[in-house]
Amino acid sequence: MGQPNYWSHATALPGEARSVSRARRFVCSHLVEHRLSHLVDDVQLVASELAANAVQHTRTPFKVILERADGSVLLSVQDGSPSPPAHLATDYLDTAGRGVSIVELVSHDWGVTDGPGEGKSVWASFAAQ
Repeated sequence: MGQPNYWSHATALPGEARSVSRARRFVCSHLVEHRLSHLVDDVQLVASELAANAVQHTRTPFKVILERADGSVLLSVQDGSPSPPAHLATDYLDTAGRGVSIVELVSHDWGVTDGPGEGKSVWASFAAQ
C-alpha cells in the first residue's frame, strides 16, 4: 500500500511553555501514523525551535501545521506577530540564539510568509523520500 500524496494535520496551542512539548508530540504522532518515522527526529527538533520562538518571542497562541505534498513534508508554525525570527550571530559557547541556524541545518528549506492576519507563518520543508 503506497503513501498518499497529500495529507494535512493542524493543532492550535496556547502561547505557553508546555505547548513546545505538545508541538513535538503532535509532529511525532502524525509522522509515525503516516509511516515517516525516519523524519521524526529532524521535524521534532525544528518544531521545537519554532514553537519555542512563538512562545518566547511572540507570546501569542500559535498553530502547528504538518502537511505532506508529493515528496515533501512541510511544517508550519503560525503565530500572531509580524516579526520574523532573527538570525543571530552566536559564539561557540552561547547556549541560546541558535534556533534559526538549527532550522537551516536540519530542514531542506525554510522561510517566513506573512499572515494569517497580522501574524506570520514560519515554515520548513523536509524530503519525505
